[in-house]
Amino acid sequence: MVDPIALAQALIRCPSVTPNDEGALSVIETALKPLGFRLHRLTYGGVENLYARLGTSSPVFCFAGHADVVPPGHRNLWHSDPFEAEIRDGVLYGRGAADMKGAVAAFTAAVERILRKAPIEGSIALLITGDEEGEAINGTTKVLAWMKEHGERIDHCVVGEPSSAAAVGDTIKVGRRGSVTFRVTVQGTQGHVAYPARALNPIPALAVLVTRLNDLTLDDGTAYFDPSTLAFTSVDVGNPAANVIPAEARAALNIRFNDLHTSASLVRRIESEAAAVARETACTIVVEPSVSGEAFLTQPGPFLELLQKVVAGATGELPQLSTGGGTSDARFIKDQCPVAELGLVNATMHKADECAPVADILRLVDLYEAILKTYFANPPR
Repeated sequence: MVDPIALAQALIRCPSVTPNDEGALSVIETALKPLGFRLHRLTYGGVENLYARLGTSSPVFCFAGHADVVPPGHRNLWHSDPFEAEIRDGVLYGRGAADMKGAVAAFTAAVERILRKAPIEGSIALLITGDEEGEAINGTTKVLAWMKEHGERIDHCVVGEPSSAAAVGDTIKVGRRGSVTFRVTVQGTQGHVAYPARALNPIPALAVLVTRLNDLTLDDGTAYFDPSTLAFTSVDVGNPAANVIPAEARAALNIRFNDLHTSASLVRRIESEAAAVARETACTIVVEPSVSGEAFLTQPGPFLELLQKVVAGATGELPQLSTGGGTSDARFIKDQCPVAELGLVNATMHKADECAPVADILRLVDLYEAILKTYFANPPR
């Protein structure tokens, strides 16, 4: 039998800070191999990933997640070593306990439990990456491309991200906002501060652009999404001299956007605003966008209804459908099949003393098992 708590501890004890694996995927492979899974270790750019599948027929249900974690930060902020996986007063502490080694252990144990009770009519797949907390370019996207090349497809997917707000199962993530970062450079002409007419100061031009962009209202939100947000993260001149007008001024901003926009439409919007300020000030303005992901929404339908029904039956409360938070690898999987996120409580993710109550991990195992049982008894169409 797969003990989910022991498995979670074994995973936490692998210090798999992105992009290092440190044995984490081997721990998962050891649990899956006796169950008959076909295991594919896929390495891209030094990042280790795992795709595992049991069965050859449809439907194909997939659990997806990541074995990498963010750095622990200052060790003196932790009450125990972040990779010791200590249990104190019924709570498992360690980097990745909530995000998301606890969930990986939970869905692995749920799969073992459902297979031990009865054979399934269909297939179960696991997609586990080592690049979710990093640049996310050598993980899930590359595995999905490999799957397409090898005729592997999935019909529905649950990502084990810590979606819950206060209690396990109280929230299911059904979408995520998109994210695009802009680096803006305003180029003027350097000069002496005593002769400003002989220079072209980029700072006032940047100030105008920052003000205009900061005052933008992108939208008022939708039924499932909050309003899109624009936030500046840096303004920098890098000028150590008090008597020199600089040649350049720079800024960075990020837009988290809902499904009323695409990254392309927002790039056009920001470039248009920058071009207008450039015309008004005679400065040159260069805008460099970087897209992390597009907004997406898994539309209400049989799959989400199944998840809500199972969770409500187990907890007595209908889970909230949410699109809040940052980004996850669900943004890539949504191009393959309907996807939702269901996992542990997210209160301590990325924090010192990250933790998950043992009871919560066991409850998540029960939820995942119930989802599998219901799914294969009556697959959503």
